Parts: sequence; C-alpha cells; structure tokens
Amino acid sequence: MQQPTVCHLPNEDVEVLNSEYGKNVIKLLRIRRDDKKHCIKEVEACVHLRLDSVNEYLHGDNSAVIPTDTMKNIVLALAKCKGIQTIEQFALDICNHLISSYCHVVYVKAYVQEVPWRRLEKNGIPHVHSFICVPEGIRFCEAEQCQNGCPLVISGIKELKLKKTTQSGFQGFHRDKYTTIPERTDRVFSAELFCKWSYGECQDIDFDCVWDIVHECVLEAFSGPPDCGEYSPSHQKTVNNIQMLILARVPQIQEIEVTLNNIYYDVIDLKKFGLTNDKEVLVPVDIPYASYTCTLGRKKCLREQA
Repeated sequence: MQQPTVCHLPNEDVEVLNSEYGKNVIKLLRIRRDDKKHCIKEVEACVHLRLDSVNEYLHGDNSAVIPTDTMKNIVLALAKCKGIQTIEQFALDICNHLISSYCHVVYVKAYVQEVPWRRLEKNGIPHVHSFICVPEGIRFCEAEQCQNGCPLVISGIKELKLKKTTQSGFQGFHRDKYTTIPERTDRVFSAELFCKWSYGECQDIDFDCVWDIVHECVLEAFSGPPDCGEYSPSHQKTVNNIQMLILARVPQIQEIEVTLNNIYYDVIDLKKFGLTNDKEVLVPVDIPYASYTCTLGRKKCLREQA
C-alpha cells in the first residue's frame, strides 16, 4: 500500500510562541536527623524550563538541551545539600540553581507539593521520629524566575474538604422555565477547597507562618464561631468571606484565588420503609458538581502593577 506523502511547512512560515519542557512528579523524602529527633519533608516536584533557542524543536538540534533526567538529579542533590526548610524556599533554590548554572536557560518554573505529615504526640509529648499523615489539605507552591529577573512565589492549599450540617442556605436566585431547584434556608454545606495566593517581595517571608494563618482563616471563615456558627447565603459569599479574612490578617499577600467545589448531599426518601427522614440520612452526589471561584487583589497593588 502506498504511504501518504507527509507535507512539511518551511520553518519560515511558522513562529514558536512558547516552548517549555521538564520533569514531572519527582518524589522524595528528606530526613533531617538532630541526634534522636528526626524531621521530615516528603515532597513531589515538577520542574520546567525554557531555553534561549528552539533549535531542538525546529531543527532537531539537541546540543543545548538539558536532559530532564539531569533536572531530576539536580532536585535530589539540592534536597541533600540545602535541605527543605519550606517547600517555597526549596522551589526558589531549584529556580536559582538552574538560572545561575545555565546561561542559556531564560525561564524556570518549579512546582512543589508536600505530603501532610504531622509529628505524633502522646500526652502532649511529641514523638522523636514517628509521624501521621493528616487530611487537612495539601500544601503546594509555585516559583518562577527569568534570567536577570526577581523570583515570584505562589503558595496554596488544595484538596481541603470542609463540611457543616446547618447554617447554610440558598434563596432569592434568578428563576426561569429551566429552574427546578427549590429555595433552601437550611442545608448541608460540603465542599473541597482550592486556594492560592501571591506575594509582593519574596524576601523575609515566614512561609510556614503565613500558610498556618491562611489555613486557620479558611476554617474560621467557613465555620464561624464554635458555639453557633455563621450563616452562609451562598458558596460565593463564603468564598469572599475567606478571602477578606485572609487579606485582613496577612498583609504580605497581594492577590488570592479561592475555589470551592460543591459536594452535594441528597436527602433520601425512607417512606417506603415506614420511616421519616428529617435530613438525617443523606447520600453524596459526585457528579455533576458546581464550582465557585473568585480572585481578589488589593487595589493599591493592582494600581502599582498597572
């Protein structure tokens, strides 16, 4: 059978708009041993970079290409040599090493996320070398840097599941012939949160402290006071409450994005069993699900950027 003729455009007829490559899902566990006390950071890193030429794409010339295996080995070596005090500083170390070591690298982006290990305690005494994985959200960050440019850092929380069984409703929404949902004044509010924020200057920031405050703000704004809670008229208003509290308490944050992915629960009918169900037995509905996102920035910072 005759093979089809491959048609090639000349390179002069196209323009490379962007070209990046890198290594994804580099997993490692870093242990720091201070006598009997051990400290751990288990992370997953992705590293991408851009070169000052695109010869490998246009001409198949690999002479400038830094192999992705080399990039993986650099990440492992930096974990050994510099340690991982915070994932943000580790991402900055990766960017700085690649930018300073290879003059033909013009842009680096490093993504790092951390496995949420917490030191075990018994009767208030922390264990010297044992840990438990806690599902209180995954901490992640992104750092990027251009040649002769200042690094930028984004920190975040993802996969944080939140739920409250009352103090939530949804009323007064737009209706037309396609609207079938009833208004609700009392419902289960369950969602998975994604949150990321950016800083101005990256110097002298206590990344651990900021992350802890943001995490605390998310829980406080979602739940309200512990004895009575706080009513949520919509997912959107809860998103805004979370953002406003974080911006009020963390002045280093310039911009913040929050997404709530709704986890809907359906009250099942138990009448066929001769039982009543006053919103006591519910089943989760996985798909489709609703998503609510807002990005909020300080006006002063936005004016300065403009």
